[in-house]
Amino acid sequence: MHEIEPYYNWRHLYNAEEDENSPYFGTEHSEFEFSNTVYNYYIHPQWDDFGSRTLYLKILFVDYELNYAIIELIGEWNDAVENDIMQLKRDVIDLMIAKKISKYILIAENVLNFHSSDTDYYEEWMEDIKDDGGWIVALNMPEQTQYDFRKSHIDHYVKLMDSPEWRTYQPQHLFQYVDNRMLRLLD
Repeated sequence: MHEIEPYYNWRHLYNAEEDENSPYFGTEHSEFEFSNTVYNYYIHPQWDDFGSRTLYLKILFVDYELNYAIIELIGEWNDAVENDIMQLKRDVIDLMIAKKISKYILIAENVLNFHSSDTDYYEEWMEDIKDDGGWIVALNMPEQTQYDFRKSHIDHYVKLMDSPEWRTYQPQHLFQYVDNRMLRLLD
């Protein structure tokens, strides 16, 4: 797992550590010191911590004019024990909502497992963004993790989509692709 880096080809377009509106503004990462782990596996030091012991993220891109964010995740999404959705909502998403971000693309191809609890924080997240036409999409979540999401009815709040070629897009094109699909789903 230590070799899986957050997607870096958009860093010339956006860097959360340099964005004054980002929860990670001013964060410095080591290229050589591996300290964060998912269980007993070290992860690459470029991933950002938001209070979970099993799930980490990287804000890949934010557009404050079109009000969207692209966030990549790695690890185990564990609401049952770690209450990851509460940590994510309080420490990252609430700060982004305050900056009018209402559409979220979660790159979830490295989310290895999902353990559910209740849906309260997902409901709250949707309630916070629905008046702005907001949505949440998990992109490329592994099949077993999707199964657990659906079984817990989280897919009522976080739409599941696949786009294996997402890395070939520029951020604005990925957003347009997902936004167009969401518009068709909502019609």
